Amino acid sequence: MNVIRALLALSTIILTGCASTHTKNSADPLESFNRGMYRFNDTVDKAITKPVAQGYRAVIPDFGKIMVNNFFSNLDDVIITANDLLQFKFAQAASDGSRFVFNSTFGVFGLLNVADRLEKHNEDFGQTLGYWGVGSGPYIVLPILGSSTLRDSIGLYADSRLSLLRRINHMRTRNQMFLSKAISRREQLLNQEKVLDEAAVDRYEFIRDAYLLRRKSQVYDGTPPRERYEDEFEDEDSIKHEQVPIPITPSAQLNNTPAAPPVSTAQQPAPAAPQIDARPGVHRVWIAQHTGSR
Repeated sequence: MNVIRALLALSTIILTGCASTHTKNSADPLESFNRGMYRFNDTVDKAITKPVAQGYRAVIPDFGKIMVNNFFSNLDDVIITANDLLQFKFAQAASDGSRFVFNSTFGVFGLLNVADRLEKHNEDFGQTLGYWGVGSGPYIVLPILGSSTLRDSIGLYADSRLSLLRRINHMRTRNQMFLSKAISRREQLLNQEKVLDEAAVDRYEFIRDAYLLRRKSQVYDGTPPRERYEDEFEDEDSIKHEQVPIPITPSAQLNNTPAAPPVSTAQQPAPAAPQIDARPGVHRVWIAQHTGSR
């Protein structure tokens, strides 16, 4: 309890020190709060989570880390299969469900990935909501958990209700399992963190934009719709304003000749003089009217 109170006090101090408002990104209206929460998470990570993950990497052999990762990945297949069904992806559901059955039995509770030939997918309830048209909502940085959105936060809670780890009645064992899963996931991010430090100027913006792009790609199964930017709309409007139709002369209507394509105002020719229809009947009527003959 003392540790929890200390973390809450530290988060309050950091958040109250970030009173400036940021409105650079429309997807992040809570940027001031999020930056404060990001700094709190970063402080906790550097003080506790990262050193523990580094120690875990140094002590546990590679095959042990692989088996731990396989175990928790196999438990996640239950959540993935449920979301496959909610999205009507029945072929994926059959694949992910088969993975869980084979790895749980022949793979010794998922420690061995014997169903590696079956493709593993990545579906969660946040993606399911996006699949059915629910918008992502504002970007949110959650305490300890990190980047999320309003939709993904709801999805995270819904997925947690299906987690097999919650079925463990012994509280101490359940908490140890959750802690082991968190350490295993953090250890896998150590290599990616090196790339982040070298590439990012503003770590917060880099993580936020990368998260939003990744989640959008996941919702659309890797083929998100192309975004149209404001300069594209301005170019199209300028082209429409520059093009004006050429009036059709009476002779063109009589001859049923196709109208000329629109041209820009800079290249529009001067109006041509009316022309006489070349058909013999119309020509004789015109001569009779102008010579007085009947």
